Amino acid sequence: MTEIGTTVLGYPRIGPDRELKRSLERYWAGKIDEAGLLDTGRALRTRSWRELKDAGLDSVPSNTFSHYDQVLDTAELFGALPERFTALGLSPLDTYFAAARGVQDAPAMEMTKWFDTNYHYIVPELGPDTTFSLTGTKPLDEYREARAIGVETRPVLVGPVTFLLLAKAAEGAPEGFRPLELLDNLLDGYVELLRRLHDEGVEWVQLDEPAFAADRTEKELNALIRAYHRLAKETARPKILVAGYFGGLGRGLGVLARSPIEAVAVDLVTDESFVDAVVAEPALRDKEVLAGVVDGRNVWRTDPARALGRAATLLGTAKSVSVSTSCSLLHVPYDVEREDGLHPRLKSWLAFAKQKVDEVVLLGRALKEEGVDLSAARAAVTDRATAADLADASVRARLEALRPEDTVRSPYARRAAAQQAALDLPPLPSTTIGSFPQTTEVRKARAAHKAGSLDDAGYEAAMKAEIEHVIRLQEDLGLDVLVHGEPERNDMVQYFAERLAGFAATDFGWVQSYGSRCVRPPILYGDVSRPEPMTVAWARYAQSLTGKPVKGMLTGPVTILAWSFVRDDQPLGETARQVALAIRDEVHDLQDAGIRVIQVDEPALRELLPLRAGAHEAYFAWAVSSFRLATSGISDATQIHTHMCYSEFGEVVKAIDALDADVTSIEAARSKMEVVTDLGAAGFGRGVGPGVYDIHSPRVPDVDEVSGLLRTAVGAVPAERIWVNPDCGLKTRGYAEVEPALRNLVAAAQAVRAELG
Repeated sequence: MTEIGTTVLGYPRIGPDRELKRSLERYWAGKIDEAGLLDTGRALRTRSWRELKDAGLDSVPSNTFSHYDQVLDTAELFGALPERFTALGLSPLDTYFAAARGVQDAPAMEMTKWFDTNYHYIVPELGPDTTFSLTGTKPLDEYREARAIGVETRPVLVGPVTFLLLAKAAEGAPEGFRPLELLDNLLDGYVELLRRLHDEGVEWVQLDEPAFAADRTEKELNALIRAYHRLAKETARPKILVAGYFGGLGRGLGVLARSPIEAVAVDLVTDESFVDAVVAEPALRDKEVLAGVVDGRNVWRTDPARALGRAATLLGTAKSVSVSTSCSLLHVPYDVEREDGLHPRLKSWLAFAKQKVDEVVLLGRALKEEGVDLSAARAAVTDRATAADLADASVRARLEALRPEDTVRSPYARRAAAQQAALDLPPLPSTTIGSFPQTTEVRKARAAHKAGSLDDAGYEAAMKAEIEHVIRLQEDLGLDVLVHGEPERNDMVQYFAERLAGFAATDFGWVQSYGSRCVRPPILYGDVSRPEPMTVAWARYAQSLTGKPVKGMLTGPVTILAWSFVRDDQPLGETARQVALAIRDEVHDLQDAGIRVIQVDEPALRELLPLRAGAHEAYFAWAVSSFRLATSGISDATQIHTHMCYSEFGEVVKAIDALDADVTSIEAARSKMEVVTDLGAAGFGRGVGPGVYDIHSPRVPDVDEVSGLLRTAVGAVPAERIWVNPDCGLKTRGYAEVEPALRNLVAAAQAVRAELG
């Protein structure tokens, strides 16, 4: 049997210069045809496969490319897209995009976070009448495509059990139905796919089962047993690698070890203690184990001594041991060598996807050969570990001086009365989440200012003109609490990172968040502080234009950490407290500038939740404390909002409550107000703004649709605590969609307000 050998579990797919993003958006806008979009994808795949082969990997993955999302790809592959899309009469590609983005008469499928990452997947909708069949050919097509250019690959798919565990019961499914009940039928489809891959000459296939890095029931573990005994017993199939990542596999490791599969990939970065569990599993002795010792989610260079120590510990406990990444490299940028703007010393400490592939190859050799030169890696790791200038004594002194009362506000009832007296808002007050569409003119002005071709005065004038336009538009629409629209911001985390000490920003460090949406996570490398106010001047100007309250808009400490590449040399909670102090200073300065509503967004609160319940309490302790540190010490009359989007909130309702924000706005449109039921059942006692307009879809909801969602919300939470708002910021939409959607939102709020009397 041929070993897999050194490999990576996946690779970025958006393109080093976001080629796929641009091609997708041009296709959606009707500026290129399907052939043009497909050509872009083909060129990106060809480039990646050749780079991975030339780098010296023993096995190259394929089918890691997607036009939108790998979970949606799996649903399409097995004929499981909802009928509201398949009945539209569109081409297969446009049907796929309709499911991801929605069209006017067919709302998009739900979108949520891929485990504890900032990547978003499309949630399959399955019912008892769902019938799976192999209707697609994508894994086969991409395998053939790679083989045609001389690269033998290992097709990668979402594993069948994880796919079903990530799915939701379709609307109308009987109460108590769980998608896992469909496993046997889905396995029929996987068996057929494995047979076709085998007939094509595929030697290895990778099935990803990251769901087992979380706590799982006996029923779910039994499903894993059933799945891999069923698949592995087939004779006409490739050899099977099952990859578990984002943490230790728990009891799932034993299940996989005792199944007839040929290889298991384990994450030895996220949970170092998992090494002991792997060593202690006797059933691995007849399998290849891929030791995931190169971090697929962060950008620091791998410590070769630590990585080889973990991998070498497994030698003798398995048939063979090879080196791999801890997970797919989808979560890191392409190439740090392009980052000429980074300080050379900081740059020497970093490894992006291309460098991580080189690390895997080098460590793979070092695991099996003597005399491999690791001196460059060792020197970089030592230099970072001994860099004394990363610590800021004044920041650490401030943290030491904090008292318990620094994270406590007055009781909510007292604050609510003071805020209503100050703001005089109507029932069901309407607002937006923060950003407004970023026009071509706004982006050009920001780019010109950065390039030096537009001076400070010209830039300020351009931004002020856009802010005034946004304020006047909101007044015309009839919104109750306004925003300045954030034209000066490139990203809700990067903007702040560029103004905080301890962070560095990249020029090309793009990472896919969902579909065509990409972000550039900043690098948090040292102690954090705020040299000067970051948002006050823009907020003060916006407030000067209107008599209505304007929200100050900030990003919270948990989200800044979650959407950055964070230092790994101190506890995450300690870093969060440093960021919280910087945000606290900004909150106080906004209040002093006359801003009476301040929103501190924490969309990543659920995202960073550990996958194992045993770690939840410790996480909530520092996450909640850091938010409260950032938002305390202010007047009762200053109203604190927070915002969360695209996550399953049932698991974090108590933490949301503990944040003690006066108003919490939460994504709810795609999930049809599911979160409101969770909040009502938990006795949530403060203001809540369940989103009534899905901004990640181009469709415009009508007044009746928004009114219906509002009535559902009012039925679960007292009307006096309900706010009316979109799901998220409007940055990625155009004014042609936003204006009618917000007009309908305001009309719906007025209609339901009138019904309340």
